[in-house]
Amino acid sequence: MEKNTLITITRQYGSGGREVSDIVAKKLGIRRYDRKIVSLAAERLGRDADIHNIIDASYNAPENCEGNLGDYAYERVAQHNRMYVEQAKVILAIAKEGSAVFLGRCADAILQDKPNTYSFFIYADDEFRTNRARDHYGSHTLKDLDAEDAQRERYYAYYTGRTWGSPQNYDLMINTSRISLEAAADLIIEYINIRQKK
Repeated sequence: MEKNTLITITRQYGSGGREVSDIVAKKLGIRRYDRKIVSLAAERLGRDADIHNIIDASYNAPENCEGNLGDYAYERVAQHNRMYVEQAKVILAIAKEGSAVFLGRCADAILQDKPNTYSFFIYADDEFRTNRARDHYGSHTLKDLDAEDAQRERYYAYYTGRTWGSPQNYDLMINTSRISLEAAADLIIEYINIRQKK
């Protein structure tokens, strides 16, 4: 695998995408970033608070606004959520340092023009997600998972101008209802190897 390989994984809540990103990072011996990006951005903003509150606040986006990251994106992002701007800066800084796996945080859009960037979307059917909600998320229901995804979709659309989960935004979409999470990670690695051999 090439030195500066950037992997972004976007996932449907309850699909096992977080675990897939962990497996990919471990197999490749590289770092994985998700919530760490939020804490690094919070530090840059001088915020010192509970990480859960910071993460909740990091999803702020006006409900009835249309916006996207055009040529002057950072200058146009509303002041009420400088967190997104700082997260983007953190992602871009990490990307300069070497290979990494990024989970969520609009990394697929932020890194779309960087060489050796590969983006994946992990999803699953409702039965699989319902079972994971029961087994991994305590009292969460499928309705709770869908509500979380709706929030992610709005946030992603507002800041990127793209549709979350739309196939044209990703190199590959993987249904974890059909294969194991380990096999999904192997598929991601194999896909990157095939692309880099060209």
